[in-house]
Amino acid sequence: MNILKEKFLEVIQAVTPIVMLVLIINFLFVPLPTSSLVGFILGAVVIVIGLTIFLMGIDVALEPIGSHMGKGIARSNKISVVVIIGLLLGFFISSAEPSLTVLGNQIGLVTGGEITSSFIVIIVSVGIAVMVVVGLLRIVYSLSIIPILTIAYSIILLLSFFTSTEFLSISFDTSGATTGSITVPFLLALSTGIASLKKSSKSSSEDSFGLVAIASTGAILSVMIVNVFSPTEELSGSLDIVMGTENGFFIDLIREIATQLGEVIVAILPIVILFGLYQLFWLKLSKVKLVRILVGLLYVFIGLVLFLSGVNAGFMNVGSLIGYTLAEQESYGLLYMIGFLLGFLSILAEPAVSVLTKQIGVVTSGAIKPKAVLTTLSIGVGLAILLSTMRLVVTDLELWHLLLPGYVLAIGLSYIVPKRFVGMAFDAGGVASGPMTATFILAFIQGAAEAIPHASVLIDGFGMIALVALMPILSLQIFGLIYHLKE
Repeated sequence: MNILKEKFLEVIQAVTPIVMLVLIINFLFVPLPTSSLVGFILGAVVIVIGLTIFLMGIDVALEPIGSHMGKGIARSNKISVVVIIGLLLGFFISSAEPSLTVLGNQIGLVTGGEITSSFIVIIVSVGIAVMVVVGLLRIVYSLSIIPILTIAYSIILLLSFFTSTEFLSISFDTSGATTGSITVPFLLALSTGIASLKKSSKSSSEDSFGLVAIASTGAILSVMIVNVFSPTEELSGSLDIVMGTENGFFIDLIREIATQLGEVIVAILPIVILFGLYQLFWLKLSKVKLVRILVGLLYVFIGLVLFLSGVNAGFMNVGSLIGYTLAEQESYGLLYMIGFLLGFLSILAEPAVSVLTKQIGVVTSGAIKPKAVLTTLSIGVGLAILLSTMRLVVTDLELWHLLLPGYVLAIGLSYIVPKRFVGMAFDAGGVASGPMTATFILAFIQGAAEAIPHASVLIDGFGMIALVALMPILSLQIFGLIYHLKE
């Protein structure tokens, strides 16, 4: 009960600021339809309940599973085991990521079904699987993360010259979306499990981070490669803005729960099967520990269903309404300010963020405070959403104008910043772009894009998650540099 109370208070503190901001926006700037506002508040209640249960499941089930499997991979000391298990885990964990499914659905909606959600999920999962293997081999053989990231982003930079404008935005967005509420805790636990068996504590600390960062490059590379070798015709898209709800929140919620039940079962089942086989043939945990993990997986399932249902039923419509109304009124200064605040506050509600900040505190033995990391991430994400709104308003400001110098700077800083901060920073980029960003903030940006005549929902509406994935890397690296100089 103490753990439940602790998680509940954490979630309340995380979700309350964004709810209060939306209420202030409603009363002062953008009066929302009553049905939408009520749905938003009720959706927030469902999100709090779901997120609380989900975070308990992470602690009880996903982190132990990842840690046990990581140690098993390390003890095998066989490249074949690392490759096979890495490919399986990478593919199934990525395909289980709810943020990626949400993004895929949104891409399908905006493109009128020309790019399907299943196409995005499969292509991205293959890329993630390959790069998870690379990341695991790096940890096992104590290779430096910096050259690997340099090579990966150099290839991405080269491919970007041949990738269509639409797919450039989508490729970087999938990278951010795929590292969310399931992928991040699992991969962090997996890397920690392998690194914990190393004799050197310094090496263990450095190698505990970076797997998420390396894996996320696989999403960008896979989408770009598919587009380069199998180009599509020029795409166009639009977004329907709905003023209020016809059916009421509870009917929408029930429909969402029915949809999410099947999707979350399909998402989590491969993880359960893989762990079951590992338990049966190698791990052989005691009955008490096994039952505890199974109960934790049930928490993850229930929590995810409620969280995603609350977000989709209550949050997305309000996000698009606020963005559309502000842009339609040409209140661009207000659009910038609200964009920054939404980014600053939404990061607090991301499930994977608390997992990363907690692990940073544990790995560094409390030397780096989770609150300091969280504040740094919030500033980075706030700036990312600010830049995303500027892309909509400023004519000819393209995504690569921001991403190219940003990643060049990030790679350059990685050679100066202490190594342990490099892995943390690049991992943080993936962590920041979870289900809250892929739903509420994405809807806000796309709603604004629909209202601005020269903006494209498909080109300018996407790319926001890419910036959300970039800015925390820079902000945390600068934080690490300042921390190192003070130390």
